[in-house]
Amino acid sequence: MRSLYDFIIEPVGERYNNKKKVGDKELILNTDMSQHKFVNREAKVLSTPTLLKTDIKPGDTVIIHHNVFRRWYDVRGVEKNSKSFLGDNKYAVRQDQIFLYKRNKNWIAPSGYCFVQPIKSNDKYSFAKEQPCVGILKYHDNSIEDVSVNDLVGFKPDSEYEFIIEGKRLYRVLSKFITVKYEYQGQEEEYNPSWV
Repeated sequence: MRSLYDFIIEPVGERYNNKKKVGDKELILNTDMSQHKFVNREAKVLSTPTLLKTDIKPGDTVIIHHNVFRRWYDVRGVEKNSKSFLGDNKYAVRQDQIFLYKRNKNWIAPSGYCFVQPIKSNDKYSFAKEQPCVGILKYHDNSIEDVSVNDLVGFKPDSEYEFIIEGKRLYRVLSKFITVKYEYQGQEEEYNPSWV
């Protein structure tokens, strides 16, 4: 099955990631299906659109928008699937709902996106755990000149959106919102909270 403009995908694992293994027990972190932070965002590409040119191929793993697998209640209280749901655990997603893809164990950012890992705050007068609008570039689309993976970069305020990718908390930032490349001072340290 192929679509003209949409990717056909299926979730990797369950629709929600709301369980965590603690020792030999399983802990349920959330029982509310409307919480977007617990929706699975990892999917496998089954087919690509016939009318769009894309670097993403069938079999690639993708990180998608949180509303694709999410379930919700309508005004009558009836539980519904997202509009992306096709049936038989398959979903149709647009190109702008895919933020990162993985091929041969390497994550690749599609055009327009990059991912930045926050760094710990070293401000002794602040209660903030991480330094605002600064981080280490982990994945990017090669559209930003003179910037490479592991460079220290700055980005516009309120332009970041949180993702958990392979156990690391990263911010998705539009590439056009990366504003500066910093030089390392030596005290920079990646910030990955313990709950991740």
